Amino acid sequence: MTALLTANGLVRTYKDRRVLHGIDLHIAPGEILGIIGASGSGKSTLARILMGLHRPDEGCVKFRGTDFYAASAANRRAIRPHIQAVFQDPYGSLDPRWRVGRIVGEPLIATAIPKAEWPARVAEALAAVSLPADAAGRHPHAFSGGQRQRIAIARALVTRPALVIADEPVSALDVSVQAQVLNLFMGLRAQGMGCAFISHDLAVIRHIADRVLVLQEGKIVEQGPAALLDAPSHPFTARLIAAQPRAVAPC
Repeated sequence: MTALLTANGLVRTYKDRRVLHGIDLHIAPGEILGIIGASGSGKSTLARILMGLHRPDEGCVKFRGTDFYAASAANRRAIRPHIQAVFQDPYGSLDPRWRVGRIVGEPLIATAIPKAEWPARVAEALAAVSLPADAAGRHPHAFSGGQRQRIAIARALVTRPALVIADEPVSALDVSVQAQVLNLFMGLRAQGMGCAFISHDLAVIRHIADRVLVLQEGKIVEQGPAALLDAPSHPFTARLIAAQPRAVAPC
């Protein structure tokens, strides 16, 4: 199957420190790629490059065969509605001056969808993340952290994208809402949506990912089916698994 997204040889350096060292990956339609690694391993930098926010120093990112960073401005604008992002900080990614309806509907500006259809699309996206339709008329400060993250996810889904880049999308949610959102992502996968899903929570990655990519200091040290988390071949992956908190039986 033709990949939705491919990345080849991605290199990124900040202030003389190389953050990514030649990253190669691909995501197929209807596939969730879990990306894990310790803090500082380059996960968020990789996400920003895949989102089209940070240009790599070397390498390319292709969406359906088109090199995003080499494409014309017009072609990039045509691609953007098909790739959406969910950021780690739910409040920092929401404009506090705007009402939720405008925030969620903003990505529709870059599409050919008639403006008359926008309210229905916004209501559909809010319902998908279990927020009431009247949330559209309120400001972000009126919501809890978990609700704000659901608003951010609704904004990512409003264009019905082919691909979502999700950087710790459920870290601010309580367990019951986490399950709801993960099931939502899995339902969208069944409809053909691809996803790069970054999380420090290996239980979440086990639950949702088809394949897993493990980053250590900007390099891929291991990748394969999600089952590798049960039998890792690299010592770093084993250390990540061992470092995960476990429930302790009461005395």
